[in-house]
Amino acid sequence: MPENRQVVIAMLPTGPLKAYDFELRSAELPVPGDGQVRCRTLALTIGAGQRAGLQGSASYAGAPVTGVVMGGTGVAAVDVSNAPGFAVGDIVVAPTGWQDYSVHDAARLQKVHPGTDPALQLGVLGTNGLTAYFGLLEVGRPKPGETVVVSAAAGSVGHVVGQIAKLRGCRVVGVAGSDKKCRILTGELGFDAAVNYKDPDFRDAFKAATPGRIDIYFDNTGGDILGSALFRMNVHGRIVCCGAVSQYDTNDPGPGPRGIPGLLVNNRVRMEGFLVFDYLERYGQAREEIAAWIRDGQLVPRVTEFRGLERAPSAFVELLGGGTIGTTIIRVA
Repeated sequence: MPENRQVVIAMLPTGPLKAYDFELRSAELPVPGDGQVRCRTLALTIGAGQRAGLQGSASYAGAPVTGVVMGGTGVAAVDVSNAPGFAVGDIVVAPTGWQDYSVHDAARLQKVHPGTDPALQLGVLGTNGLTAYFGLLEVGRPKPGETVVVSAAAGSVGHVVGQIAKLRGCRVVGVAGSDKKCRILTGELGFDAAVNYKDPDFRDAFKAATPGRIDIYFDNTGGDILGSALFRMNVHGRIVCCGAVSQYDTNDPGPGPRGIPGLLVNNRVRMEGFLVFDYLERYGQAREEIAAWIRDGQLVPRVTEFRGLERAPSAFVELLGGGTIGTTIIRVA
């Protein structure tokens, strides 16, 4: 009988995440009950927002605890089914967590076409792409000719936001953490400009990249980059608050940026947060449009892949350290 390898939370991080905050263990295979399905994980995705869950700052994730399997979304193959509508061999998206096998109620599974690459399903057709789609189009509401600035622009959400903004006729500026990432944004993904926030002359470069100021700022980072954007917003600009990755990997998050609410009031700027789950009923329509963009070559999904479940902790650390581009995927099986 195959083993069920699991990556569990060994300790809650103090300071930056370390790979040894997790441990790999072996458990018995779970047995599905009536109306349940057992799945074998093929691939899973890791996102920066999961660090907020370990920090306890993501209320939707519940309080973090040790000794449990690290949560996460995966693409899996059904290997035992006690639920009508699911057969052995079906490919599904499920809240698998970081483990080889998991059991789920049928209602928690989403069937996908067996020929779909898990990296695509977990990335641009999954939560990351949907977050970019609804955050920009529903909260940001871009208009042709406007300037859109995206932080963490080479990340799983940001690189999709920028490309959708270009499809809407906007001028797009990305903020990323290395010159290499900036070159990918402008050279491969169609961004009009990109600025390295680690550059000692970042403020001057940021100002030069936004000569007409900013109409929409899609914020994935919070912190100093948000502070810089606030001072560059146009009248009636929109700030889309998606994440605050600069504040996740620490026990001492920085204070909020100065200028709030004064800058918001003076420039009549709208600053709004959202969760992708708010748009659950419209996922299908969004996926169809995103898939069409990919087929037409108008949107290029980027992925950083690691192989082996045991790589998940170190991949998580690398992601938080800025070492990955696009969606981070672990190929498990």
